[in-house]
Amino acid sequence: MKFSKTYLLSEIAAIINCNYTGDASFPVLGMNEIHVVTPGDIVFVDHPKYYDKALQSAATIVLINKQVDCPEGKALLISDDPFRDFNKLTQYFFPFSAFAKAEVTNLIGENSHIHPSAVIGRNVEIGSNTIIHANVSIGDRSVIGNNVIIHSGTVLGGDAFYYKRRPEGYDKLLSNGRVVIEDYVELGANCTVDRGVTGDTTIGYGSKIDNQVQIGHDTVLGKHVLIASQTGIAGCVVVEDEVTIWGQVGITSGITIGKKAVISAKSGVSKSLEGNNHYFGVPADKFRSKYKEIASIKKIPEILDLLKKLEKSG
Repeated sequence: MKFSKTYLLSEIAAIINCNYTGDASFPVLGMNEIHVVTPGDIVFVDHPKYYDKALQSAATIVLINKQVDCPEGKALLISDDPFRDFNKLTQYFFPFSAFAKAEVTNLIGENSHIHPSAVIGRNVEIGSNTIIHANVSIGDRSVIGNNVIIHSGTVLGGDAFYYKRRPEGYDKLLSNGRVVIEDYVELGANCTVDRGVTGDTTIGYGSKIDNQVQIGHDTVLGKHVLIASQTGIAGCVVVEDEVTIWGQVGITSGITIGKKAVISAKSGVSKSLEGNNHYFGVPADKFRSKYKEIASIKKIPEILDLLKKLEKSG
């Protein structure tokens, strides 16, 4: 997410009361998570395992919990708790606004129909020929395209499921991203699509989502993706064009599902999958490999019987 104007490094440091490395007038344009950062952005990192990734990312300001060598052309914000201070910046630049009836009439395209019980947040854009059924909830700044259908009970724009473990419990990372629904998408009943932490959760053109599907923060679905009921997709997943995901599939965070892949029902996806292949099982694997594995497992009783006979004869 970008700020409304350019800030100076010294100004950002003053907001969170921390030291910095770099020119006091170094420009700061916004703040983002590492997978969507661009030059001028702040990214935070609080674990040595990810220092290099953050320092070498496109972000030019790194909010970090240790004094390290600053890469050329970048600046550092030195904090004892980057997670906390990233939240402080979110609250400062994008504060929560109390619920109120939003004025959205001029943001709704021609021939679109919204059920009276639907709840529409602030600054939501809704295209033409779109139908939003009863009890749909659409969070602030969501973007809904043309010829979209959203069935009853679906929630767009819930917060990211993103927490840091503290001694006293879990600390929430604040969300201020968006949900973007492109043209000709259909979302079934009781689906949940979480907004990005700082970027967009996107459902691509022509994709069709069945009932009771969960899509996590910052996940991006390509064009003509088909997802069946009770599938759960974690945050920061990339699902490329024309992927088919059948019912009750679970997909872990931060992976990519390649174009035209097919994932059979009840599969558990724990790593990135290549496109143009059919997968099933837990963990999900290509059909041929999985069938070989199942065939081998079926032979285990026979092998155990053989071992018992060998022990007796021995």
